[in-house]
Amino acid sequence: MTKDFEGRVALITGGTRGIGLGIAQELVDRGARVVVTARKAEELEKVVADLGPDVAAAAQGSADDEAHQAAAVQLAIDRFGRLDHLVNNAAVNPQYGPLMDAELSAVRKVFDVNVTACLAWTQQAWRAWLRDNGGSVLNIASVGGIRAGSPLGAYNASKAALIHLTRQLGVELGPTVRVNAIAPAVVKTKFARALYEGREDEVAQAYPLKRLGVPADTSKAGVFLLSDDAGWITGETLVVDGGVTLGH
Repeated sequence: MTKDFEGRVALITGGTRGIGLGIAQELVDRGARVVVTARKAEELEKVVADLGPDVAAAAQGSADDEAHQAAAVQLAIDRFGRLDHLVNNAAVNPQYGPLMDAELSAVRKVFDVNVTACLAWTQQAWRAWLRDNGGSVLNIASVGGIRAGSPLGAYNASKAALIHLTRQLGVELGPTVRVNAIAPAVVKTKFARALYEGREDEVAQAYPLKRLGVPADTSKAGVFLLSDDAGWITGETLVVDGGVTLGH
């Protein structure tokens, strides 16, 4: 495998499982050092041990906590000396069902973590390193952000906002920092299991490729957008969905 990220450092929020862990592993395999964040200490300890303590560090906290954001970014600088790439992966979805029945406190939490925190993390990385040294940002959106569908209304709306935020930041942070996103369909992760568990074959029939995604499908696409190979791409959202949105 090419070591095209040799000497570079990335911070991945929500990096202990699923899509975030897949991206962290892909980056390490390609030579990067990483800081991963999550809420649970035991998950962080395992991931650092698996990735390698010499190339991985962990920051525990909630993605929408400003002190945690600042500490995680500073950890990357202090431990590895730089911060070239930010992956805004952490997300929540406490709202499930019709929006007319939704608790607005849950909806606010969705937007706080899935949108506002992504901007906050980007501000922190920008001020600490990216503004003066350049780099790239990857936001993890969703096909829910480009088409409507119950029962994930608040989550889908937050991902639509994240897609537009990606475009806005692509304009504002150029030419030295690129900002892109991927929009996956259902990927077989713990976070998404309610969407397919017990009926995977049935759900997969709606996909032209007749299978659901796995983290490797999204990690390679995401890391491409972080890499120099995507050096003339910014503000874009790459749909990674097995074809399920075709014709919609």
